[in-house]
Amino acid sequence: MADNGQLKANLVLASRFENIEVAERVLRDLCQQAGLGNDDDYWLVTALREALANAIRHGNRQDPTLHVRVAYVVENTTVTITVEDQGEGFDPKGIPDPTDPKNLLRPNGRGIFYMRQFMNRVDFSPAPDGGTAVRMVRDLAHIDTDPS
Repeated sequence: MADNGQLKANLVLASRFENIEVAERVLRDLCQQAGLGNDDDYWLVTALREALANAIRHGNRQDPTLHVRVAYVVENTTVTITVEDQGEGFDPKGIPDPTDPKNLLRPNGRGIFYMRQFMNRVDFSPAPDGGTAVRMVRDLAHIDTDPS
């Protein structure tokens, strides 16, 4: 839906991994409508997939009766994606650094790292209905993805 030059979409999905493809398709369609390139949407989709996988696996503990909410806003060259789960919440500062040599072989902690590498900004907060909300922003006019 377009609103004052913005493209917006909202989804409410059951906590099932196959629903990640639904959310991905919506993002790709919004990017196409906004005239953004395929190279740009690759990084956006990768960050979205990581956020959704975390919300389903860690947030909602794969409980299909719990939902994941996804909100998209595309305005000019800026894409904002918010993913909310209904889990117990978590402190992102407690996630070990996956680039630390002692963590290189650990299977967890890479999703947040990737989100921060592919987006200009990644913020975590409590979701309004409980759980965790992650808000990710990428300004495609500024290709520097340094999260600081």
